Amino acid sequence: MPSDITIPMLLLSVLIGYALGIVSGLIPGIHTNNFALMLVALSPMLMDIGILPLYIAIAILTNSLSHTFHDIIPAVYLGAPNDDMALAVLPGHRLLLEGFGPEAIRLSALGSAGSVAFSLIIAVPLAFAFSKIYPILQDYLGLFLLLISISLILSEKGEYIINQGSLVKYKYKAYALILFILTGVLGLFAFRMEASMHPLIDFGSPSILLPLLSGLFGASQLLISLFSGSHIPPQRYSKIELPAKRIIRGVITGSAAGSIVAWLPGISSSIAAVLARLFIKSDFDRKQTSKNRENEKEEESEEGKQDYELKCEHDSENENYYRYEDDEFYRDETMESSKEFIVSVSGVNTANAIFGLFALAVIGKTRSGAMVAVDELLEASSLTGQDIILFLLVIAITALLSYISTIAIGNNIHRMLAKLDYSMICITVLLGLALMSLLFTGFFGLLIFVIAIPLGMSASFMKIRKSHAMGVILLPVILYFL
Repeated sequence: MPSDITIPMLLLSVLIGYALGIVSGLIPGIHTNNFALMLVALSPMLMDIGILPLYIAIAILTNSLSHTFHDIIPAVYLGAPNDDMALAVLPGHRLLLEGFGPEAIRLSALGSAGSVAFSLIIAVPLAFAFSKIYPILQDYLGLFLLLISISLILSEKGEYIINQGSLVKYKYKAYALILFILTGVLGLFAFRMEASMHPLIDFGSPSILLPLLSGLFGASQLLISLFSGSHIPPQRYSKIELPAKRIIRGVITGSAAGSIVAWLPGISSSIAAVLARLFIKSDFDRKQTSKNRENEKEEESEEGKQDYELKCEHDSENENYYRYEDDEFYRDETMESSKEFIVSVSGVNTANAIFGLFALAVIGKTRSGAMVAVDELLEASSLTGQDIILFLLVIAITALLSYISTIAIGNNIHRMLAKLDYSMICITVLLGLALMSLLFTGFFGLLIFVIAIPLGMSASFMKIRKSHAMGVILLPVILYFL
């Protein structure tokens, strides 16, 4: 530990950043960048009274990490995402409507905590590897993202129906491509016209991603829940019902994806979540397919055949996979796949926050507003090995505190929400998202928010995964780097 650092001031810095992370995580529209910029603006005054820049940098780092734990709570219970948790809204909201909201929160906390442990283990070797291959990755970044997008579209299977035609699967892939292009065009328009944003409240740098992602993934989901008469059922408090292998795989895929994009320019955690999604299988707990049933049919007696045919006829009137009517993420996913994705996407965001620090220290590049603020305070060239070890210790302490508070809040917030009318919650959050878009991005941002909503809803009507709407970020970034 550097000689001029005292333990009481160190712990105070950690607690301040941790508390700010709770605030930014729980209140939609407030980002860690807002607090990072605020602390940098206050730094001259703070340093005048004897507070070292390192303490301020620690508060910024812990704010960023604490935020990645707590931002799952509004994503699940309110359907209000921030930039990094947009995709988590869909499986999280599904679990909430099935009565597993608290479990979704615990899974997310476990994914973030596991990501911290895994990231600390691979940090040094991965930092060394990326310091060598970074120039190559930078040259082929556009092609890399294009391949990810193609894989995402080709993996779309849509809704399966027994005895469907062989060409039906291509229909859903075409729908996925259409949604990807439409949202991509919206993203291109929004980013190119970003200068048209005139926030009514100047609170940090305005981001066009706020209305884009709030409309595509937040408001669209809330409107569907509102129109379908959904309500928050009694929430079950049970142990985590997810096999250990799925938890481990979710942590590893999320941490790996988050750590990779932390080194690359122009790539956000949202894109890393899309990358992690490709490694989550969708066929683990499906009911038997028609091919399996045909094999069984040959082995059955004549009486068994009649029973089987009646069963198939009944199944054809329903769904043949374990699915839910309100599922907006995987039409053919099992409940376990949704749970695993929550673990993975939480790991993405936490690993991205951690490895952003290593990218700053090793290659001197900033990949987030928090790291820009840290760089302004400390300068990457002045970071020593002792500083990095201290930051790792701070990360471990913050992760422990955040894990405890996230679970505590997640286990109790549904009791308060149960006393409220769910339709009114949806309407209130919808109006809140629209108001935030107006206040923080102006009338242009509000227009983008309104346009994005029907595009987000279209995925449900086309019966495809809404993750294809990430074309809103992927397409502009691909065209920029190609």
